[in-house]
Formats: sequence, structure tokens, C-alpha cells
Amino acid sequence: MFHGGGWWTYLNSEEGKPPTVTRALLSRVLSYARPYRLAILGMLAAISATTGLGLLTPLIFRELIDGALQPPGDAARLNLLALGLVAIPLLSSAISIGQRKLNATVGEGVIYDLRLALYEHLQRMSLRFFTHTKTGELVSRLNNDVVGAQNAISNTLVTIATNFITVVATAGVMLALEWRLTLLGVMVMPFFIWAARRMGGRLRAIIRQQMDSNAQMNAMVSETLNISGALLVKLFGRAPMEVERFRVRAADVRQAGIRRAVLGTQFFIIIGLVSVMGTALVYWVGGHLVLSGEFTVGTIVAFGTYLTQLYGPLQALTNAPVDFATSMLSFERVFEIIDLPREIADKPDALRLEQVRGELEFRNVSFVYALDEDAPLREVTRHGRSDSVRAVLGGDRVSGHAPAAPSGHHQAREAALQAISFKLQPGQVAALVGPSGAGKTTLTYLIPRLYDPTEGAVLLDGHDLRDLTLDSLVQHIGMVTQETYLFHDTIRTNLLYAKLDAAQAELEDACRAANIHDFIMGLPQGYDTVVGERGYRLSGGEKQRLAIARVILKNPRLLVLDEATSSLDSQSEALIQEALGRLQQGRTTIVIAHRLSTILTADLILVMDRGQIVERGRHDDLLARGGLYASLYETQFRHERERLSQV
Repeated sequence: MFHGGGWWTYLNSEEGKPPTVTRALLSRVLSYARPYRLAILGMLAAISATTGLGLLTPLIFRELIDGALQPPGDAARLNLLALGLVAIPLLSSAISIGQRKLNATVGEGVIYDLRLALYEHLQRMSLRFFTHTKTGELVSRLNNDVVGAQNAISNTLVTIATNFITVVATAGVMLALEWRLTLLGVMVMPFFIWAARRMGGRLRAIIRQQMDSNAQMNAMVSETLNISGALLVKLFGRAPMEVERFRVRAADVRQAGIRRAVLGTQFFIIIGLVSVMGTALVYWVGGHLVLSGEFTVGTIVAFGTYLTQLYGPLQALTNAPVDFATSMLSFERVFEIIDLPREIADKPDALRLEQVRGELEFRNVSFVYALDEDAPLREVTRHGRSDSVRAVLGGDRVSGHAPAAPSGHHQAREAALQAISFKLQPGQVAALVGPSGAGKTTLTYLIPRLYDPTEGAVLLDGHDLRDLTLDSLVQHIGMVTQETYLFHDTIRTNLLYAKLDAAQAELEDACRAANIHDFIMGLPQGYDTVVGERGYRLSGGEKQRLAIARVILKNPRLLVLDEATSSLDSQSEALIQEALGRLQQGRTTIVIAHRLSTILTADLILVMDRGQIVERGRHDDLLARGGLYASLYETQFRHERERLSQV
């Protein structure tokens, strides 16, 4: 190719900016193609074959004009040459079908591998990554950028290879026919390079803006058209505002598309005019050579055809840097996620814990939610709004000033947990109580290693959780989170998520234990009823009972219940408490307790305030101290105490 100038130089410089497409990136992209090298070789052979067949057509035209049609004429040769004009495209078409199959095999295979690697890596990322990254940005990487990468493999690279082979082969045949006219034809090449360098940078900048605008629009769609977002918009009556925001983003996409189309057309017009100049020059000089008897009419016709076959691929190669760079940007954005380090990962020598007794210990555990100044992913430029991940999460810290602390007692602090120590024996129940924001949920998140402690250690049966494999750890932990999440699928599928091979009888037993079986059987499709997006077709209590049934089906050795009965009525709560009582036998249980009945039966009550355990003990002992627990008992549990006293 035009090494030292032309598109390679353009790829490595963008209006004085650092290079975006590097040799390392190209090498990494090509590494994904190595498993398909035989198909790639076959594809290159097919491209060469179709190119070679295409070069025969002008020679047939020359033979027709200079041989078969010249007086006295040769009918037999004419018939044979006409048959060749039909046979060549038929054979080329057959080869092209095979080439396309190989092309699709390579392209789709590479993208399958890339998409799988990306999704698998995302599944292994820590919870912190998802709290710092917009879902719309991830969807954009998985969809738009993977499709862009697919275009690089299936179209851009194949087109570049095809055009390159065509240019080299055509130029070789032209040199064999007439070297002087060939030199005249390629004299216009500097103009092709000039056009690429002149307009290519502008077109690339527009494409970059279009990709960013699309990412912004996708992020907004993802945030406002899911159930929670749509509900929030409706409750606050912000539909007109959101429509206006979407109008602005869609308009940005539209304007970028218009600018790209107009500039692209101007680009091709300039290239076309350059091609016309070269063709006219060749026919003018070649015509004089024909008049002087140095050239035959058939030869100049064939040469003109070859010239068209040369300029077409040259024109495509001139535009190739933009398409190629765009495709490489898609790979770069996908690799950016794949290269993100995993915060929560297995050690090389991690222990697989097959049997668990259920002894749980927090040993001087502290934890700080890290709010890095740099977001995990490069931020898409947000024109006119400061809605980046950094701004949303950092608050006033973005400007470098810490927010002023409010007056009075509050839970705002730097460390979410500080010097937490306690130990539970197998089968014991611990109740976590405390003001909202005291760190109760954060403490439970450390048990399944959604986060790792900043200091100290969490131990299960004497093993530091960081020394165990994640897969074996989560097999022994059942957790009902504060927000119940159900997939947009059937009740059966949502339950089977806990135990994939569970029989129908096991599903029904778990649902009976969670007091939800009769409700399910009353539905038209029973266990095959679709619950809707995030389970919104069910009430809060119904969703929560399904979540409890799912944990019961898993049958773990360690239970974590985060406000597990907060959405249940009194009757359902009583049945659930009875079921959980049976389930907790022989199992270690931590409950974020908002019910007095849970606290009264707990073996250990841990009272938390501002990330610390300030009191611990049994109900009567803590009440007698007259501390924070006694205050919470009087405020949070007073109504329930009065209700129980009336029963």
C-alpha cells in the first residue's frame, strides 16, 4: 500500500492528535482471526480468482475488436469470445458465493468470540463497576460497537484486501500492455492522496461525533424507557421534559448524519473528478498513438476498461482509512471493557469449599466505597449537560470542594464500615438493626463478596473469603436483597434460577413454604405465568415471597435476609416467619431486621450506627441499657409492639 504516505500515514495522524489506531491494536484485532486462518486463506484465494477472471474481460474486448470483427471477420472466434463473456461472470458469481460464505464464517465467528468475551467479562465485574457505569453505555458497547467491529471484519478488511489485489493485478496488466499510458494513468494518484488527507480527517471527526451522539441517545433511552425510569417520569410529570431531551439528542444524531452524508458526497465527487481527469488524459494520449499507428483500437478500449477497474478500487482505497479507523474505534471501545481489571477475582490457588458448617466471622472489617475521579469507561462527551458518571457520583467533589456536612445527627461519613467484629456459630441468627444508612446492607454485601473489605477479613468456617473460589462461595449463600428483581419471564424460570434441575414438586414445596403456591395456582397459566418487566405485574409482597421461595429452593447453608418481610401483610408475614424459622434450623442467618418478631428470636442483635457496631446482645439486655437500641425500640417498633400486645 502507500507506505510512507496516503492512508497509512493518515491512520497514524489525525490533525496533529495522538494516533488512535496503533499497530498493537491492529495486532490484537488480527489475533481474533487466527482460529479462522484457513477460511481467510480460502477467502483470499477466491478474491484473487475473481480478480483474475475480471481481468480477462478487457482482453476479450480487445480480441473482439482487433481480431474477430476486423475484415474479413472470424465468426467462429466471435462465437467463442461471446461465450467467454457469459462464462466469466457466471464463474465469478459462483466463486463469489463461496467467498461470501467464507467471509461470513470469519466475520460472524470473530464477532461471536468478541461478543462472548465481552459479556463474560462483564459478568465477572464487581458490583462497583455497575454502580459507576450507565447501563446504556454498556448496551452501546455490546450492540453498536460490536456491530461496528463486525463491519470491520466482514466488510472493511475484505474490501481493502479485494481492492488492493485488484489495483496490483490491474496495474500489472496495464504495464504489460503499454507502460507509457500506465504512467499517465497513475499520475493522478497524488490527487487521490491529497483528497484523502484533506477531507478524511474532517469526515472522521464527524463519524466520531456521530458515534458519541448515538451513545448519548442510547443511554437516555435505556434510562427512561425501563419500568423504573418510566414510572419516575410519569410520577413527576416529566414526559415533556424527557421528550425535549430526547429531541435534542436525536437532533444531534440527525445533524451528524447529514454532515456525514454531505461531506461524504463531496469527497466522492472530488475523487470522481480526479478519475475523469486521468481517464481523459489516457484517452487523449492513447488516441494520438492510435492515429499514429502505434496502438490498436482494441488495445485502447481494453486499456480504458482497465483504467476504470483501476480507479474504482483506488477510489475505495482512498475512503478506506475512514471506514477502517471507524471500525478500529469500535474494536478499541470493546477492548476497553475487556481490559478493565476484575476487582473481585479468584486467587490462582483459591480453595473450592465443598462442605460448609456455617461459622461466620467478621474480623476488624472496615470498608470504604471508592469514588474514583476517573470513571471505569471513557466518558462520552455530553454537550450542554453535566450528566457524566463522574458528575452524578461525585457531587460537589467534581469541582474539588467537599460538600458541607449537615448539622445534627446524620450517617454521612467517609468509611461505610469501621472496625466491625463479631462471630456467629453455625445455626445462629443475627439481627442487624440501626438507622437508615448505618451500613447494614453494606455489611451483608461483603458476605457473598459483592465487595471486598478495605481492611480486615470476613471468614467462613475459618477461611478468608478471598481464599475461596467465588463459584463455591455463592453456592452456599442465599440472599434476599432489599429490591426484589425478577426477570421478564415465567414464574417457573425465575424460580429455576436458584436450582436449574429442580422438579415441579420442589418448586411447589418451596412456594408453599413461602406462602405463594396458592396464589400462583390461581393465575391463568399457573407457574408458566409471565411476571413482566422486573416483576411489575406482581405486588411488592408477591414479588418478595417469590424471592424467598427462590432462596428456599436453593437451600443454602448461609442466609442473608435484607428486609425480607417488609412488604408482607400480617397474615403472610406470620406464615413466612414460620417457614423461615424451619429453614433457619442448622443454618447461619443474618437478617436486616425491621420486624420486632425477628429481633425477639435472634441469638445476637447487632446495633449499628455510622458504620460501627455500637451495641450487641439479646433483646432484654439491650433494652435495659437504655442506649440506641432502646431508642430504636421506642420509635421503630412501638406500633408493632402495641399490635402484638392486642393479639
